[in-house]
Amino acid sequence: MTTPFTVEVFQNEYLAHGHGEVHAVVTVRGAYGPAPAGLPGQRGPVELAEVIMLDCSGSMGSPRTKIVEMRRAAEAAVDALPDGTWFAIVRGSGIAEAVYPAGRELVRADERTRAAAKERIGLLDADGGTAIGRWLTRARELMATRPDAIHHAILLTDGRNGEHAAEFDEAVAACVGRFQCDCRGVGADWRVDELRHVATALLGTVDAVRSPHDLAADFQAMISTATNRAVDRVSLRVWTPRNSAVRFLRQVAPFVADLTGSATRVDDLTVDYPTGAWGAESRDYHLCVTVPSRMDDMEMLAAQVGVVVSGQVRCRERVRAVWTSDASLSTQIAPEVAHYTGQAELAQAIQEGLRARRDGDEATATIKLGRSAQLARQSGNEGTYHLLQHVVDIEDASTGTVRLKRNVDTIDEMVLDTRSTRTVRVNR
Repeated sequence: MTTPFTVEVFQNEYLAHGHGEVHAVVTVRGAYGPAPAGLPGQRGPVELAEVIMLDCSGSMGSPRTKIVEMRRAAEAAVDALPDGTWFAIVRGSGIAEAVYPAGRELVRADERTRAAAKERIGLLDADGGTAIGRWLTRARELMATRPDAIHHAILLTDGRNGEHAAEFDEAVAACVGRFQCDCRGVGADWRVDELRHVATALLGTVDAVRSPHDLAADFQAMISTATNRAVDRVSLRVWTPRNSAVRFLRQVAPFVADLTGSATRVDDLTVDYPTGAWGAESRDYHLCVTVPSRMDDMEMLAAQVGVVVSGQVRCRERVRAVWTSDASLSTQIAPEVAHYTGQAELAQAIQEGLRARRDGDEATATIKLGRSAQLARQSGNEGTYHLLQHVVDIEDASTGTVRLKRNVDTIDEMVLDTRSTRTVRVNR
């Protein structure tokens, strides 16, 4: 059977004598259709499980539009669930309460259960504190009742987590590999680093919702993406020869996410990097491998990269290293590597610049955000360039010359921060 995955490697394989660092961009394409249709060779249709965690703490009632729009968004998400999807609604405060269905299991979506869920959502009100770790724990317990499903969750909050850091971290760690989670913050009183921690660990996205009125469309989009994924437990498998090692592996499109620390060892030469569930989509990864340097013209296999689905390798491609004394060959940088190196630097520069601004270090903030404007313009990342203009006055993007704006809405900073990792694809 032809695999629905393909792998393509882009690199300049030539290294100067004495060098031992190999860079490549690996493009992985999946061709799986919507999950409910099932997969060839699988037993029965693919199951989907969705848990929607809604912040109902006291702050959601001020202004009242937040909880009103949250209810509308949750109802829209329920309406978007395909028939047969297993789902639950969790009311989050200082505790986590499954409000529909009431209990410890999920229910299948149909006309009756969707109507019943929306009725319960309409009764939600604002009261209590914020304990995100407990919400995640309840989601994990609910997901465990459908172990063979593709698991996805949405988490919405407007405030800062009230748990001890160790409790929060432990709860997040316990959810790794159990479900993916897209996180959204509404208003300007939540912490980007908290939701980014959850989203990064659980292979999801994080975003700041500028207006409560935007929640419904965002929830529908997240449900659409999640329910169009048809295969779970997909990993990238990287083999390197003896005395070589992966220095880093980053997803670089559609957004930047460092996968290096998530590696699980298969054997002495092989590691797997979980990538979550896939549908019909394409993702790019930047791989850096260190190999023993050579002082002669020599060629070696620096790595093999494959796609693993449920423990089986579906396809693989090679990454090469070729040493040469010809500087015209070794000094070239593959366009794909150059582009995504700049996109990763852009995300880091924005986050460092905003942190410096919050800390009152205007000089560092100006340098970092100026470099961000320069990189965004050079790479054609117009979305990020536009968001930067809410925070700085860009005098000359080509040189990175900017001035910090004095009166910046907090939500503008938060939107720029959360979307700093979004990238544009390289032109091929």
